[in-house]
Amino acid sequence: MGNLIHATEFCDALLKRSEFKDFKGAENGLQIENNGTISKVGAAVDGGLQPFKQAIEAGVDFLIVHHGIFWTPPVPLTGHNYQKIRLAMDNNLAVYGAHLPLDAHPEIGNNALLAKNLGLKTGRTFLNYEGQDIGIIAKVEDPFSDVLIRLKKLFPQTYTAIEFGTENPQEIAILTGSGTSAIPALKANGVDTLITGELKQNHYNQAQEESLNLYPCGHYATETFGVCALAEMLSKKLGIPWTFIETDCPL
Repeated sequence: MGNLIHATEFCDALLKRSEFKDFKGAENGLQIENNGTISKVGAAVDGGLQPFKQAIEAGVDFLIVHHGIFWTPPVPLTGHNYQKIRLAMDNNLAVYGAHLPLDAHPEIGNNALLAKNLGLKTGRTFLNYEGQDIGIIAKVEDPFSDVLIRLKKLFPQTYTAIEFGTENPQEIAILTGSGTSAIPALKANGVDTLITGELKQNHYNQAQEESLNLYPCGHYATETFGVCALAEMLSKKLGIPWTFIETDCPL
């Protein structure tokens, strides 16, 4: 049996939560308390009503999510907002959110783990946001064709290739989730290839005009790594089981 305070402190320290300024309205850290004890850790990409239901059915009482429940100014606890909060509180489900701290972490971050799964060597960081670099630029040591084979295997349902850049890039920018902010920073950092989650339609034309390789592989799909790694580390720390709460999000 684990302790809620100890679990929260472990996650806060590991992610250096206090050092990060996130997007306006976002709140990293413990978002919903429970009765103070933990018997099973869960990991989910989104803090939504359906993931909450699945977590409760799986016996989870401490759920780590990447996209937490706070993103906008305060809203009335009515309708789906009320249902989600009441469901968690009625079922003793604590919720811990970790957004940018979990993207940027050098070991268990979404970007770092995606690079590792692709056999890439993390080189440097880029895309500074409020004093913290949130993207990475990885070195390609194997043939780029091998990297693409691994990428397709990782994301068989969401892999997309927009290829107008270098045939065999030596470095690749990685920014999981939304890659919109990374596009202007590519050439400035000497790279023309980006692996990300999602892009907008106009980026296809931009890739043609600026000779870029863009590989959007799904916002949800590219951000499953970090929550799972954090949940696994916490479960080992507390000596309790963990599970991944998967949804069928295609985006």
